[in-house]
Amino acid sequence: MRKLLTRPTACLLGLAALVLSACAGAPKVDDSQRSMLDRLPFVYKMTVQQGNIVTAEQVDQLQPGMNKRQVRYLLGTPLLADFFNSDRWDYVYTMRHGHKALERRRVTVLFKDDALVGVEGDLRPNPKPAGTDKAKETMVSVPDYKGNEGLISRTLQAIGVKKAN
Repeated sequence: MRKLLTRPTACLLGLAALVLSACAGAPKVDDSQRSMLDRLPFVYKMTVQQGNIVTAEQVDQLQPGMNKRQVRYLLGTPLLADFFNSDRWDYVYTMRHGHKALERRRVTVLFKDDALVGVEGDLRPNPKPAGTDKAKETMVSVPDYKGNEGLISRTLQAIGVKKAN
């Protein structure tokens, strides 16, 4: 009878099976169990921002009955616009600051007949309390520029080219 597997071939097949079985049993790694280098404080991890930044002030400006153009002007283009349901827009925002935890925000805008009917998600519109629409006065004092001449004007006065005012 002829030997099909010689000793070097059998060793090579056994080693390949051992390597492949070791990879198959590797546990899945979640965010808290990344490599040790990711947890070191001196390793730089850049800030990663994805999606639309939707602030509470923007959501507070939403009013029922606004059309889609007005909402798009206010919040920007939606990150997810459902092809089968054009009356639902999703604004998703994620931010990871270096080694800090992932920050997620989601706002869903619902329409009916091209008019805003609802807002769902992490940020909701707050009704404005009465009396908050008053304009605030701001007093700005502007310093007098006379006597505060620049370097070139003072140099020209020193050499006698320009007369002092």
